[in-house]
Amino acid sequence: MNNRVRNLNTEVLSDNWYVLRKVTFEWQKKNGDWQKQSREAYDRGNGATILLYNKDTKTVILTKQFRMPTYVNGNENGMLIEACAGLLDKDDAENCIKRETEEETGYKITQVKKVFEAYMSPGSVTEILYFFVAEYSKEQKVNDGGGVDEEEDIEVLELDFNKAMQMLANGEIKDGKTIMLLQYAQMHNLISYN
Repeated sequence: MNNRVRNLNTEVLSDNWYVLRKVTFEWQKKNGDWQKQSREAYDRGNGATILLYNKDTKTVILTKQFRMPTYVNGNENGMLIEACAGLLDKDDAENCIKRETEEETGYKITQVKKVFEAYMSPGSVTEILYFFVAEYSKEQKVNDGGGVDEEEDIEVLELDFNKAMQMLANGEIKDGKTIMLLQYAQMHNLISYN
């Protein structure tokens, strides 16, 4: 517990989709004074994301789908290119990402590597996202992917790694988790052109 936080009071503002809470508390500043503050925190649970890559074909698997929040914030068509991801839903991160990979991309993977975890928007969202990478091959393709939920309408993209990095550089890829995973792949030479 942080002894610089006291009198924590939480009020549920909405639990329509996930849970939005208003948290009022007192924070002890560096000079010792206590200051009352209030923040809203959106709790949608924790999640996992993965970059599938193939060393031989020098490709990665990404997805493309409509994301309403980006649409209302200036993304003209609302479509976003992303790494496969999903909420844990009371599962552990590794099992979650294996399940999500098969549902969204159609690839059944058995070996994944956790590379890091991160808070993605710590000023307002409670979520911790667990980041994974995994090699894939054509033989692991067991279905078309696209999601299993009737609301999911996911397009599976197999992209040359250099093309994906160009799309990142020119702004076609704007999703934070995807940018982080592509940069991880580049930094760690997961795909080599030598």
